[in-house]
Amino acid sequence: MHRRVALLFAVMHRRLALLSAVALATTTVTALAAAGPAQAGSRSGAGTTAAEPGPVRWSATDSSSDRRSVLEYWTSRRMLAARPYDTPRPRRSTGFDQPTQGNPWATRGASAALPQRGPLRVTTVAARQRAEVVPNSTGLRWVDGGAVVRTVGRVFFTTAGGGNASCSGTAVTSANKSVVMTAGHCVKMGGAFHRNWVFVPGFDNGRRPLGTWVATRLLTTSQWNAREDINFDIGAAVVAPLQGRTLVDAVGGQGVAFNQPRQRQTFAFGYPAAAPFDGSALIYCSGRSFNDTVMTQDQGLACRMTGGSSGGPWFRGFDERTGLGWLNSVNSFKYNFAPNVMMGPFFGNEAQALYQAAQTTNAL
Repeated sequence: MHRRVALLFAVMHRRLALLSAVALATTTVTALAAAGPAQAGSRSGAGTTAAEPGPVRWSATDSSSDRRSVLEYWTSRRMLAARPYDTPRPRRSTGFDQPTQGNPWATRGASAALPQRGPLRVTTVAARQRAEVVPNSTGLRWVDGGAVVRTVGRVFFTTAGGGNASCSGTAVTSANKSVVMTAGHCVKMGGAFHRNWVFVPGFDNGRRPLGTWVATRLLTTSQWNAREDINFDIGAAVVAPLQGRTLVDAVGGQGVAFNQPRQRQTFAFGYPAAAPFDGSALIYCSGRSFNDTVMTQDQGLACRMTGGSSGGPWFRGFDERTGLGWLNSVNSFKYNFAPNVMMGPFFGNEAQALYQAAQTTNAL
C-alpha cells in the first residue's frame, strides 16, 4: 500500500512538472465550491502585498429578523438541491501577489466535550510530535468520529446570480467563539458577496444534528476581494449564537496555524457534492503536501474530492484519536489537467490577519 502511494505521488509530481510550460499559457481550473508554488517568502510579488489594506468585512445579516428569514429560507429540500458553481480562472498576465511569511503562530483547538480552562494556549505546530503512522487516502468517508465530525460542516449560500450553492467550512477556536473558516470564493465571487449564508456542522445526509448557524459577517482577504487572486482564496464567517450558545461552545473548535513549514503530512476534509460524491458525507484525503510547480504559491495534495469540498480544512498535526488538528489551509481549486490533485493556499500573514479580524468581530 505504501509503495503504491509513493508511486502515485511520484507520478503526480512528474506530471505537474512536465505540464508546467504548457499550462502557463493555457491553464484552466475547476472550482470546488458547491458543485491555486514555489516556497512563499517574505518578499512581495506583483502588486506588493505589503501595501495591501487589511481584510474586508461585509454585513451578511443585520437583525434577528434577517437571521430568521435566512433560517426559514434554508429548507432541507433547498440544501439538497444546492448546485456547484465556478471560480474565476487564474489569469497569469495580471500577476499574482506572493503571500508574506512571518513568525509561526498557532492556537490549539478543543472539543466541545472538553472544557477550556484559562486563556487559549499558543504554540507552534512543530512542538507537537505524532507517534502513530498516518494513513494515506485520496478520498474516503471519515468514519472514525472525534471532534472533526462536529466542527466541519457544509456551507450553503445564494450567489449574486440567484443560484443556491454549497461549500465546506470549519468551526475554529476564536476569541468570540463564532468563527467559521472557509475559502474566499465561498464568501464572495464575481465582485459580490454571497447572501443567505449558513454553516451546518456535522451535516449527515440531509440531517442537521448540530443546528444551522447564520452568518452575521463575512470576511475575506483584500487580495481576493480586489482581484480574486487565487493565492489568497481564503474566507471567514462570523455566525450568530444559536439558542443562547456560541458556535464553539456548542460544537467545539479546531486549532489554527500560520506561517508553518511546507510539504508536511496533511489531512484534508470536505463535503464533495459532485460525482462520484453526493454531499451527504464527510470525506477525507491524507498525505504529504507538495508545492505547486505550475502557476500559484499554493500547495497540492493527492485528493479526489470534487465540487462542494471548497473551503474544507487542511489540518497539520491531525490526531485521528481526538479528531483535532491545526487548520493550515483550505480546499481551493484543481487544475483541469490534474483532477486528482487538490490545491490549497499558503496560510501566511494575510491569512493570519483575516483570522484575527474575524475573531475580534462582534457576532451580532
